[in-house]
Amino acid sequence: MGIELVEGQDLFVKDNFVYMRTTQGPKRVDVIYRRVDDDFLDPLVFRSDSSLGCEGLLGAYRAGNVTLSNAIGTGVADDKSIYPYVPKMIEFYLGEKAILNNVPTWQCRDPADLAYVLDHLGELVVKEVHGAGGYGMLVGPAATAKEVEDFRAVLKADPARYIAQPTLALSTCPNFVESGIAPRHIDLRPFVLSGKTVQMVPGGLTRVALKEGSLVVNSSQGGGTKDTWILED
Repeated sequence: MGIELVEGQDLFVKDNFVYMRTTQGPKRVDVIYRRVDDDFLDPLVFRSDSSLGCEGLLGAYRAGNVTLSNAIGTGVADDKSIYPYVPKMIEFYLGEKAILNNVPTWQCRDPADLAYVLDHLGELVVKEVHGAGGYGMLVGPAATAKEVEDFRAVLKADPARYIAQPTLALSTCPNFVESGIAPRHIDLRPFVLSGKTVQMVPGGLTRVALKEGSLVVNSSQGGGTKDTWILED
């Protein structure tokens, strides 16, 4: 994408402007796309023990001297309880039906949905609505009977914290592992740029679950990435 990949320690703020440290000296930064949660973004404003963010970043942002393309608070769109409403959002804002179907999703805060999920727990994937990185979830078909029952107790204690979906059959591709060439599950995360027009980027991020039989592709859970090839005539 032609953009710099930096960590919080690569940036500093001076006179309410953000700069990047380079071998040629400081370079002013005008726009930041962040991969750091709100709480860790600026230790002067949020968590004082954060070493991931950039001290003074919020001051520069308030002064209008830097743009956060995914602004503070936009993480609400990542809340998995928003997902079931996407078709209705499309219809409301665009006046048309969604072209792609949603994955069926049960909201565990709804008593009827919760009853269905508890009855089919061993068949479903259950996720935290605020969760990320593959943490705090249950993949029913891959779980032991004890794991299912333990999760059932957690779910009953705080059902509003979870959604459930069917277990999808992810595609596989060959991978070179210790035992040789073997199939591993993959998924493709496409990227869409939205401006005056909406453009699908030719490519994407292919993630692979390196553990045998696993459907969890997150890097935090031992997943990896593979090159994504786009073939054209």
